[in-house]
Amino acid sequence: MVSFARFKQWMYRGNRPHRLARIANRLYAWVGSLGITPNYMETLEVIGRKSGKIVSFPVVITVIDGERYLVSMLGTQAQWVLNVQAAHCKAYLRSGRRHEVHLEDVPVAQRASILLAYIKRAPGARPHMLPLTPQSPLADFERSAAEYPVFRIVNGG
Repeated sequence: MVSFARFKQWMYRGNRPHRLARIANRLYAWVGSLGITPNYMETLEVIGRKSGKIVSFPVVITVIDGERYLVSMLGTQAQWVLNVQAAHCKAYLRSGRRHEVHLEDVPVAQRASILLAYIKRAPGARPHMLPLTPQSPLADFERSAAEYPVFRIVNGG
């Protein structure tokens, strides 16, 4: 029997969503944009760097000391990360209402505790971030911090 972790990795092989993952992402993005999910699930919208069209996908928001963060479970080459960078970190979050945000890149030295909080909150991300687990020591997250972009969400563009 195939494990859930292997299935999730298969859905995102090469750090790109497989067709089934794209369908699931569209469904979760739609649900997240309605504002009926928990307050940490929203839809991120950003202008695609190649298409010029708005690309939407579900995200899990991590909150630490009142600050809100987005983490890329697929690493530095995730399409949404590349699109955000091409858009000069301008994006939109939707959860019922759509609001413009600016995403500030968090320095690698400050990412470890955010990554740990994220992996605790987003169980669907865990298969993509192995060998990191919610029980891993903070030192493991410090060693892996450069592999996972983290953005602080700033309201307003």
